Amino acid sequence: MQLNDYEKQLNLQADKRKSCVKFIKTIHELWYEKSIELVIFRNTLLNKNVSDILDLHEYAGKFVGKSISIYDTVELADAIMKLDLPPAKLDIGKLAYEFHSDNPTHKNAFAFVADKLKGAKKQGEIKPQDVVLYGFGRIGRLLARELMTKTGKGSQMRLRAIVTRGTINEDVLEKRASLLKNDSVHGVFSATVSVDVENKALIINGTSVYIISANQPEDIDYTQYGISDALILDNTGAFRDEAALSRHLKSKGAKRVLLTAPGKGIPNIVHGVNHKEVDPNKTFIYSAASCTTNAITPVLCAIEKSFGIKDGHLETIHAYTNDQNLVDNMHSKYRRGRAAALNMVITETGAGQAVAKAFPALEGKLTSNAIRVPVPNGSLAILKLNLKKKTSVDAINATMKDYALNGNLVEQIKFSIDNELVSSDIVGSSAPSIFDSKASIVHQNGTSAVLYVWYDNEYGYSHQVIRLAKYVSQVRRYTYY
Repeated sequence: MQLNDYEKQLNLQADKRKSCVKFIKTIHELWYEKSIELVIFRNTLLNKNVSDILDLHEYAGKFVGKSISIYDTVELADAIMKLDLPPAKLDIGKLAYEFHSDNPTHKNAFAFVADKLKGAKKQGEIKPQDVVLYGFGRIGRLLARELMTKTGKGSQMRLRAIVTRGTINEDVLEKRASLLKNDSVHGVFSATVSVDVENKALIINGTSVYIISANQPEDIDYTQYGISDALILDNTGAFRDEAALSRHLKSKGAKRVLLTAPGKGIPNIVHGVNHKEVDPNKTFIYSAASCTTNAITPVLCAIEKSFGIKDGHLETIHAYTNDQNLVDNMHSKYRRGRAAALNMVITETGAGQAVAKAFPALEGKLTSNAIRVPVPNGSLAILKLNLKKKTSVDAINATMKDYALNGNLVEQIKFSIDNELVSSDIVGSSAPSIFDSKASIVHQNGTSAVLYVWYDNEYGYSHQVIRLAKYVSQVRRYTYY
């Protein structure tokens, strides 16, 4: 390579990075001034650095098979800034892709986005929702991180309190703050976290979140903390059926309950699949099902609708969890008593049956089992399916890519084109289902398929909980995906 060519590459790279700086500024102005969140093919752009932005543009281009330029997204973001829009979540990657296709029919970027987003003005005002985390374990802390990261102007979800058991003093508050700030799997929380001992609260990004001690839900009066009509996110796993979860609604200031685990006798919801089957004005207790159910149901839904499923088997290769033993010791279940970080452990899962609660077309069609493996996070579901229609690997992958680009499951299904994908790569993905297109197998008979679906059983699931929480609280913004 000649020196002149190298100098041109340096200048081009510097110009792109300068454009990224401008793009980042516009992203945050839209968020903090207008409550408009930009994403790029469902990947968040908030709090990303220049290199992250360029990497996401490169991924977007490979995903759609067409270059997605930083210059185009900067131009479109500037045009969005000029529009009078309500709170919204907009996929600027999809807009950039369509802008190239539709360019001849629009005079400029402003005319294009004004036309594409004209439906946004039909949405009414959103009343912010007070949120209480009942329990502060793995999922509770990830929910707290995401809720506080995406608070913005507070026009949607407002984390107001966290309920735990036991004494609340300076030592306990400091430990809670430390566990929120530092995570061995997900890294350091990019936020300020301090304690307010006098008011028994954590100060997260300058906002007070009360820590409330209670032995049972009925003992709490949330109105004493200025909290009203709250959504209670129950992360304890102690209350699983309607009668037990109804106890939350006896608390003053509580209105709705969302269980972050499979529930009995209540709607089990996989957002994107069956969330519209519940009316938030009539139903007030819900379950967000399990992480595995949220991972496999969107993919199974797409396959059933496209090819039909006769029957099949699900095997989930799951990260170890807190209910297993660190070293060999007594446990209510035989194999789960063996050291989690040293063994692969066969155990049961109800995910095969749970799918039917969200998607009844699969009732009685799936068997399931699980293997816990020595990784702290990041899991894999293997779907062995017998299909009604003959197909091929290319046809299945094309179908799944279309579902990841268009329709009601774009938030749920991420289509991976990575030849080297491994479990650590999917940690931090907000999609509950990462479809591994490079691993798909179809037997020569055309009706037997093996599909691989990765999922971050903590972070991806937490995002599904928040999506459902926004729906039942009726604070979902206008979206353009």
